[in-house]
Amino acid sequence: TMSDLLAGRLNLDDFRGLAAVGGFSYADAPESAKGWAATIRFNPELRRMFLDFYNRSDTFSLGVCNGCQLFALLGWVPWQGISASRQPRFLPNKSRRFESRWVTVKILDSKAVMLQGMRDMTFGIHVDHGEGRLHFPDPKMLDEVRTQGLAAMSYVDDDGAETGAYPFNPNGSPQGLTGLCSPDGRHLA
Repeated sequence: TMSDLLAGRLNLDDFRGLAAVGGFSYADAPESAKGWAATIRFNPELRRMFLDFYNRSDTFSLGVCNGCQLFALLGWVPWQGISASRQPRFLPNKSRRFESRWVTVKILDSKAVMLQGMRDMTFGIHVDHGEGRLHFPDPKMLDEVRTQGLAAMSYVDDDGAETGAYPFNPNGSPQGLTGLCSPDGRHLA
C-alpha cells in the first residue's frame, strides 16, 4: 500500500508488477487521484521509486478507476514527458452523475502486453465512476494515440462499433476510448 511505501517498509525495486486500483482507494473522493499523484510527485523518494519502476524493462502495471486517473496524472500514459497543459486526463462524466452500470467494451489493436491476442474481443464489464471521461487538451494527441497503437479499449454499441453515445459510453470519452497504454505496452490504464 502507499502507507508501506511512505514508511519505507516496502520499495518498488522489489516488485515487477503494480496494480493501482479504485473503489475507495485514496478515499475515493472527487478528484482523489490528484491527492494520490501529489503524494508521489512531491515526495522525492516516492517520485524516484515510481519513475525507476516505470522505466525498468522488467515491470508492468495496471491502473483501474482511480488508478487509471493516477497513471494519467503521473504521465505514465500515453507517454512520459507531456506538459501538464497537454496531458490527457479524466474529467467528470458528461452525464454529470456517478455511473454504475454494465457496458460493452472492445479490445483494440494496441501495444498493451496484457491484452495481446485479444484484439476485437468484445465483452461486458461493470463500470462505477463519476470521473471517467478521457479528455485530450490537445486534440491532435488523440490521433497520435490511435496511430501509435496506444488506445487499448473502447466502449461499443450493440453492433460492436466504437461509440461516444450515451448510455453505451457512460462518460462521454471521445471515440469511446476507455483504455490507454504506454508506448512499450507494459503500462495499461
